[in-house]
Amino acid sequence: MDASLPVDYVPELRKQPPWLMEEMVAAEPSLVAPIFAATGPAGRIAALVKKTAREKSPIVVTGCGTSETAAMAVADLLAQAIMRNGTGFPMVHARQALEASEDPWPGGLCLGISHEGSTRATILAMQAARGVGAATILITPREGSPAVAIADAVFVTPLIDRSWCHTAGYLSPILAGAAIAHAVDGSVIDARGLEVALQETLAGASQVASVARALHGVERLVTVGSGPDRSPARELALKIEEGVWLPARMLDLETILHGHLAACDERTGLVLMATGGDDRVLARARMMVGAARRVGVRVSAIVSRAVDRSLSDLDLERVALSESLEPYGLVGRFAGTALALQQLTLALSRLAGTNPDLIRRQQEPYREAARVAETSTSW
Repeated sequence: MDASLPVDYVPELRKQPPWLMEEMVAAEPSLVAPIFAATGPAGRIAALVKKTAREKSPIVVTGCGTSETAAMAVADLLAQAIMRNGTGFPMVHARQALEASEDPWPGGLCLGISHEGSTRATILAMQAARGVGAATILITPREGSPAVAIADAVFVTPLIDRSWCHTAGYLSPILAGAAIAHAVDGSVIDARGLEVALQETLAGASQVASVARALHGVERLVTVGSGPDRSPARELALKIEEGVWLPARMLDLETILHGHLAACDERTGLVLMATGGDDRVLARARMMVGAARRVGVRVSAIVSRAVDRSLSDLDLERVALSESLEPYGLVGRFAGTALALQQLTLALSRLAGTNPDLIRRQQEPYREAARVAETSTSW
């Protein structure tokens, strides 16, 4: 599979597993080496990032759907790199593409993420940014896509998703963002070691299956995260809706404790995303788990090994990421949670009997809804 796939590619309709999504997830560890080997694009984009930071101008990272949740992670990676580099205070913001197109921030840098390279809202955001003096960057696997024409620099990732329940479409731009971030702060990453750590994460399927069984049968699902865990928590909510066809939403760790539990009960499932955080954040997570359980919510978690040890006294179904991810810092957390949340989506999909690949568009009403929402360019 390569960039020769047409923009209007429709996934193969399979009648039973293995789904295309499973094949994409299995291929993800192999993305690490080629993306971190792309030192040319990473270096050129890093130079623009550093210039923008020195000028104290804004850096906007934008996209739609899975690309939007990836934009949140990329923004965190760039902000951390700018702080480490000492270039300046990082004014890096993840923005939803339509909002960015309506209210572009003058000057600075706009980094668009688009898996197809043809998402209209993202193109509009980049055009609007360019119109007010911003440089534009694109991360995409589609080298000849329309968005490339309005980008000052392009980072082409190596794998195009064959499933519409995008997985490589989430991890690829995060790895590209990490490659750019390492070029910004001058650090070096052991790409082979990260690839092995991700392979170990994929091997943790038994924990994933246990969490899926604990959540199976709920009528809605809430995902919760704080800080950098907000991006994977939000992506999990999107995957659950796309692949399992179950209502889901993401809430910040503190936010859920301010009124939202009133709508939760034993029909609600909750997944806490916790791969870092100081003692205060972990203490608040404990309170959240206790409060949610008190009203009957089925609580589970995706955690780092360090957090797993901190929560070991809780009777909590959880997926613990490979300890070998910890030396890789923020990108290790993002990459590990990406694989874990994708595996959990697949496990829930199997239990629910859904095919995630076409995000329900094999059914006529949903196919028509997509046509209504996506075919017009008059807006």
